This record gives sequence, structure tokens and C-alpha cells, in this order.
Amino acid sequence: MNEDLDQKEEVKPIYQFDEFSLNEIKPAISPIAAAFIGLIGGLFLYQFVGGMITLLIFGLKIENAPVNSVRLMTMAAQVLFILLPALLFTKWFYVDVTRVLRVKIPKIKELSLFTLGIIVLTPLLENYIVIQTWCINQLALHFHLINVIKSFLDKLSDYVETTYGNLLKPNSYIEGVLIILVVAIVPALCEETMFRGFIQRSFEFRMKPFWAALITAVFFGIYHFNPYDLIPLIALGFYFGFASYTSNSIVVPMFLHFLNNFAAIMMYFVIGDKKLLDNTPDPNPDLKSAFVILFILLILFIGVIYLIKRFYSQNKMRNDYAGMP
Repeated sequence: MNEDLDQKEEVKPIYQFDEFSLNEIKPAISPIAAAFIGLIGGLFLYQFVGGMITLLIFGLKIENAPVNSVRLMTMAAQVLFILLPALLFTKWFYVDVTRVLRVKIPKIKELSLFTLGIIVLTPLLENYIVIQTWCINQLALHFHLINVIKSFLDKLSDYVETTYGNLLKPNSYIEGVLIILVVAIVPALCEETMFRGFIQRSFEFRMKPFWAALITAVFFGIYHFNPYDLIPLIALGFYFGFASYTSNSIVVPMFLHFLNNFAAIMMYFVIGDKKLLDNTPDPNPDLKSAFVILFILLILFIGVIYLIKRFYSQNKMRNDYAGMP
């Protein structure tokens, strides 16, 4: 009797619609350790090793390097130092790559519901940034330490903007296609496989999906080294994690990630670099309108989340009913 209880306690179920236990896949190491290997390995390989290789090839003044060569180098680094390690880690630690990474084609209705969420979430986060920027600048005016930190973050932000600005400037239609491939398609495939696929999935083996998605989203935000967009990136990452877990398909967050980046590219092409990439705060923002719009969009976003959860709850009920004898 006691042996049976011990065996039941050893089986830690995954919080997923296609539930299966750790005993079924028999991971080579602790899933938490595996997740942090993915986090540290991905960060080190892409940001540091990839960065060092880029500097060795193009020198310190990357802005003077041939832009198409930098684009191809960026794409190669994503594939070699993010996608490939994610696949190898999954194979080494869990063996069953397809099931662990949730490789499944979603239905059109699923994609539509999650797309509606990203359509609402994007302007919501833009209004949040308006409020955040105003708050930071007000604090910087009154506190010297915050002003010093802000000056450092401004320099880091300017560097990121300059780097992306050069990558996003097309001189032909062919370069435009290359930009979409480098900035929208490849990051969506590589980053989602690593973060929502391997890392979040590993955390889910040992903790509830909410915390697995949130922790992964925090590291996802930090990974991008964009200080002023940290909170929006965490929010996006958490939504991608919610989409991955709820749909049980890595394809959904990949599609959302692509959609988000693709929309940013199209805005850049239409608006131009000065308006889209310029983080210079508006000295007199309409805070009242920003708060009102933020509140309205937040209510709409909560409504979309409700629709998504209702859709999957009804599907689960139908499946359970169909499986009854």
C-alpha cells in the first residue's frame, strides 16, 4: 500500500491537455536544470559568442559593415545559437522532440482568436509605454540617481535603435524580403522554439503553467536587451506562453511572434525610422487619453482571453463527451 502511494507521489503530471508524466519521458536531468541550461546556453551562445564572432568579422564599427552581410550573419546566429541548441537540448534531455516542443498544426479558428488578442495587446502596450516614459522622466527630474540610470539606459537604447535601424532600411524589394526573413520569420521560429518550446515546457514539468510562462517571459524580455521595452516584452512573452500552453501548439506563438515583428517592419517602412525608432519622449503627452485608451484596451483584452478560454473549455467538453461509452 505504501509503495503504491510512493509511486503516485513520484509521478509529477504536466499541466497540459495532453497530460503525460515525467516517468513516461524519463528526462536525463532535472527539468528545472534543463530550463536554465537553455536560458544560460541560449543567452551565452547568441549574445556573447555570436556577438564576438560578429565583431571579429566586421570590427567594432558594425554600422560601417555591409548591411546585407550583417543581416545574413544575424540570421545564421539565430539558427546556430538558438534554434539548433533548443532542438539538441530537447533531444538530449527528453528524447521525444515533437511531443515536448508541442509540434502540432493549429486550427484556423485558434489562430484567429489569438491574433485578435495580439491586435488588442499591441496598442495597449504602446499606450503603456507613453505613461511609463512620462513617469521615468518625471522621476529623473527629481532624483539624481534615477537620472544617472536613465542616461545609461538612453545610451543603451540608442545603440539598440541604431543597430536595428540599419538592419531595417531596404534599398530594394529583394532587401525588403530579406528584412522580413531576418527580423520576422527567423526570430519567430528560433526564439519560440527555445523559449516557449524547450524552456517553458521544461519549467512546466515542475511548476504550474502560469509561473512557467511568467518566468520564461521575464527572461525573454531580458534577453532582448531593450531597457525601455522590458515590461512590454515580458507581457508579449507571457501572452505567447499562454498561447503555447492553451493551444498545445508551438505554431501559435510562432505565428503571433511573426505577426508582431512583421507589423513593426511594415510600420517602419511606412512611417520611417525617425518616428518609429525615436524614443525621445513627448514633453506634453496626453496622459488622460493614454489612461482611458489603456483601460478600454485592457477590458477588451480580458474579453479576448475569456473567449479563448471558453473556446478551449467547450472543445474539451465535446472531446470528453465524444469519448464517453
